[in-house]
Amino acid sequence: MTEKEKIIDVIDALRPYLINDGGNIEFVKYEDNIVYIQMMGACSNCEMLDLTLKDGIEAAIKEEVPTVKEVININ
Repeated sequence: MTEKEKIIDVIDALRPYLINDGGNIEFVKYEDNIVYIQMMGACSNCEMLDLTLKDGIEAAIKEEVPTVKEVININ
């Protein structure tokens, strides 16, 4: 399984939790060890976005793919 496939698997596993809160997440690309995602719905303008992104999503992805440097939300 490639790094990209592992990242998408982690995102797919997290998606139901975000949907429960009225949001969603979409994988955009993986480039130069940086994961680009797009937070949607309620997640796109949530005041907890930075915390969710760094402590939740980024931590989960780095656990599965240690070569990932950062996860960036694009609008």
